[in-house]
Amino acid sequence: MKCFLLFLSASFLTLGVCTAEEPFRPETGKFPPLEKAHSYRGELVFVDHANRRGSLRVAGAGTYFRNAPHPFAMLPYGIVRYHGAQADLRDIPLGTVMHVRAFLPPDPKISAVPVLPVDNREKTAGYSGAGIEPAENHVLLLEDEPSHCLREGRVWKLKELEIKNNEGMIIASCEPKAGEDSKASEEKLTFDAATRIWRGRESLMVSDLITEGVWPASGKKSLGGQAVLLGITWKPTPDGIFTRFHISDIWLDETATQRAAQIQTEVHKAFIRSRWMPAWVDAVEYGKFGRATVTATLFGGMDASLYADFQKDSQVLMNGAENTLKHAGGNYGPAHMASKGAILDVTKAAGDVPLGSSGIQIQFETDLVIEGIRAARVVRVRPASWPQVQVPREEYLGDGNFSHEDRFPTPAIFPKY
Repeated sequence: MKCFLLFLSASFLTLGVCTAEEPFRPETGKFPPLEKAHSYRGELVFVDHANRRGSLRVAGAGTYFRNAPHPFAMLPYGIVRYHGAQADLRDIPLGTVMHVRAFLPPDPKISAVPVLPVDNREKTAGYSGAGIEPAENHVLLLEDEPSHCLREGRVWKLKELEIKNNEGMIIASCEPKAGEDSKASEEKLTFDAATRIWRGRESLMVSDLITEGVWPASGKKSLGGQAVLLGITWKPTPDGIFTRFHISDIWLDETATQRAAQIQTEVHKAFIRSRWMPAWVDAVEYGKFGRATVTATLFGGMDASLYADFQKDSQVLMNGAENTLKHAGGNYGPAHMASKGAILDVTKAAGDVPLGSSGIQIQFETDLVIEGIRAARVVRVRPASWPQVQVPREEYLGDGNFSHEDRFPTPAIFPKY
């Protein structure tokens, strides 16, 4: 792994960029190794949640506000994390700075975003510098700042505060939770009256900390390396500063951190129960008159309670899906055409499981297998105990004739007035 740091002036943010030696293209039916992913981060500026794609303003060494939004697509098994918990793209507010681990498109012919030259991350884009338009735009892991810090065992240590009229700047460094990092560089981050501060079960504002005497109403104060988690966004800044990020949230303690994760976990659990668990088919053994035994691997990144609902002898429904995880044939609801049957076996892989996979494999038997259930194809699976609901029109492919181009919204999706 090649790593380098771009050290900018004191008014700039120090950006870390890591690149794999060679661009990596995932293979169909295999979960790619995280260590071969290209890493970058940037501000989320556009989301097409139904097609699991969006755009980021990728951070580089140049004039950040000039960086054009860079499209990305989630891999079918790609994981989104927000506030330290599993999430969907629809949960992430625009402006949130996200950390990305991504690869080349597995199959450029059906990529939902532009396919770029494999060396595009080395190219310089005018005043924006190099690395802001990587060809690695198919994402395995997309996570906000607190999720990234929690996964890597890091915290932000607050050094000094300068404040006036409920806004100002904080000098901080991102360091390992245990011990000091002498090489950690200090960064200047802005905050304002809208910055949310979480303490235990309380939701506070900057004005509350001033009233309590924790922060001064005006001037500077040493914060002594206070360890916190930060939510980071980007806002246009005055004074000719090209790259300076903004603090949207501060989590002051473990209780506040855990509560944020718990709330987001519940949001995502309800979402998955209504949209079904994504998976891919490992093998299909065909029998007579439409019967088949299907083996599938459930995708990773979900709460353990969702996986616990897949039990031997329980009933499940399996429906075909597109690589964006859209249900196939959903005009009458995903359950209408789904194959139904009992789980014959549930197995859990031993040892380390690659990111994107749950390591849980189910085998079920159906008396009427549908076309969408084939080896290496993406599917959605619902235990019969989960609610049977209809999914909104933008989240399924229509019945009958459709093509890969149907995954892109067109004016035809809007009503005729």
